[in-house]
Formats: sequence, C-alpha cells, structure tokens
Amino acid sequence: MSVLFETTEINGMKLGNRFVRSATWEGMAADDGAVTPKLTQTMVDLAEGGVGLIISGHAFVSQEGQAGPWQMGIYKDELIDGLKTMTDAVHQAGGKIIAQLAHAGHFAIKTLTKQPPHVVSDYNGLSKSPRHELTIEDIKNLVTAFGEAAKRAKAAGFDGVQIHSAHGYLLSQFLSPAYNRRKDEYGGSIENRTRIHGQIYNAIRKAVGNDYPVLIKINSEDYIENGLSLEDSIAAAKMLANVGIDAIELSGGTLSSGKLSPSRGGINKEEKEAYFKQAAAAYKKAMDVPLILVGGMRSLNVAKKTLSSGIADYISMCRPFIREPGLINRWESGDTRPATCKSDNLCFGPALEGKGISCVTDELEKNKQA
Repeated sequence: MSVLFETTEINGMKLGNRFVRSATWEGMAADDGAVTPKLTQTMVDLAEGGVGLIISGHAFVSQEGQAGPWQMGIYKDELIDGLKTMTDAVHQAGGKIIAQLAHAGHFAIKTLTKQPPHVVSDYNGLSKSPRHELTIEDIKNLVTAFGEAAKRAKAAGFDGVQIHSAHGYLLSQFLSPAYNRRKDEYGGSIENRTRIHGQIYNAIRKAVGNDYPVLIKINSEDYIENGLSLEDSIAAAKMLANVGIDAIELSGGTLSSGKLSPSRGGINKEEKEAYFKQAAAAYKKAMDVPLILVGGMRSLNVAKKTLSSGIADYISMCRPFIREPGLINRWESGDTRPATCKSDNLCFGPALEGKGISCVTDELEKNKQA
C-alpha cells in the first residue's frame, strides 16, 4: 500500500489517505452565504470520491470581509444549521471536512458589503476607490470574529478549521510588506506582521479547545514587488508552529500577481507540477509541523515522489477535483492516469454567472461524444 493511502492523524482527526481538497470559491451558496443543496452535494461528491480531507471554500467571518457573490458565510449563528446539514452529509459519506475561515480585506466587494474594503494600510496607489484602514479596535474585532467563526464551525460539525492567510486576502496582507505599511505593533518586522495571526490562533483555540484541529494556509511568497519573501514566510510559520498550529498548507501568489495558477498553458508534464516544491523543502528543513502542499498536482507519480522525498506530508489539489471528484478512488483502484484537468481555468465562468463552479471542458467533450 502506497504511503499516499495510509491512515494518518492531525490532532486526533483521522484521515483515510493523504489527499486534500484545497479550498476554492464554489459560487454555490445563497446570497447571504447560507449553504445550498448544490453546495452540499459538491462536498458529498468529494467525500464519496475518496478525498481524505475536504477544505471548504473560503467562508467569510464578518460581512465586510466577503470576497464574492454566492460565497459561503460563517459570520452569524443563523448559518450554523445549514452548515451542519452539509457536514452531516459529508460524514455520512465517510468524509472529513474542515472550514476555511477568511476575510477578503482589500479584495472585498463593496457592492456586496455596502462599505469600503478594510485594509491593513491605506496608501497612495493601493486603489482608486476608498479604503478603510484598520484601527486597533478593528483588529480586536477581527480577532474576535475569527474566534466566533471557529466556534460556529465546531458547533456545525466541522472536523477542524483552517485560517486563510494566503493569496492576498486580509491576513496575507498583514504578512506582506507591500500591503502592510503600519507603524504600530502590527507593522515593520515579521514578528509584528505575524502578531495578528498569533492572536487569532489563540482566540480560535480558546473557542474550540486543544483537541480540535486548527490549520493555516499561507503563502510561500507573494510574487509581487516588496511582497512576502520565503525567508519571512518561514519565520512566520515557525512562530505559528511554536504556539501550536496543527498543520500548514503551503501556497503562493496573490490575486494580482498572476502566480496563483501559473499553469494557464496547461500542466502536461510532470516537471510542471508541484510548483511550490522548493519552498516546501525549505519549510520542512525549518520545522516539523505537518505540511500540506498545493500547486499544480496532477499525477500520482509526482504525489508519491513529493511524499517519499520528505518535501510534504499531504497532497492538496483543487481544480482536478472540479472535473473529477472521484479522482482519488480512480487512482487507488489502479487507474493511475494523470488527472484529466486541462488547467484552463474555464471552471470559474459558470460560477461568475451564478451557476456554481464546474468543468466547462468536460461538459463540451461529453456533448461532442453525444
């Protein structure tokens, strides 16, 4: 049996294999962020398809932090019952699911939030429209919001939570010198830029207890001018590992850097896969916390190599599961062809139209065969 399909644990959460579904925006929630039957079915399909751990799409922890339409919310108690229907269905299908807790910050959508986006620092050149720079009081409220969101996640039956601090969203902006130009205790050194993360972790831990998995998603680098460097990313992660974070998912790039999916031409060779593997190797040298690696994974062979070389402990994928939610079952059954995902990013088109994320290429190919 491959190491990829062995049973492991993250702070008591037993996982049937080492494959993780990385969070994405599904575009399937109701206008207020409530779970819908379509969103629930998408999660069930992943569980039935053999994914060891499902990370939910980014769920906004407060209303001003909403990143897009039909985004799942976790900002009020009224959403708990709907979230529980989803986690119950996933558990009945044999899966495990954690909630990704997020705040869009600079990238929040004013037409949805009805207020200027909240930012770490407001400065000339950041935006053409108004922004609200976070006050110390705002930061305290933000910390509280993450803690309360985690409490809701646990009440709703999620198996754990993941703090979203990647891709240029608010917590990622705190880490990035490009966005964080504060002169107070939250700006300047990497210790100061990581301060809010430690406070949020403590607030979450207080809300959920010690025996509940708390993970974080973090950028290896921002790939923008004066952005977060690998050296500072490792320093921030070590601080979080020292306070008790249970696992780290490593990604990179921001919404404006173009590096989130540096594969628009397609990932058709193994050499193009695992595009954050060098950063992951540096991470593993610096700390022992379980590492989940995302970024261009398409083949079972690369997944095996990544784990056997000690670069990562878990393999995380997103777009391949949009086309093939049953990919892991296929691989485990002996059909080890690479994922059929074309990496064309057309899957977000239907979501932007309010239909939810789906593989357009797969639908076109099926129509041709019909």
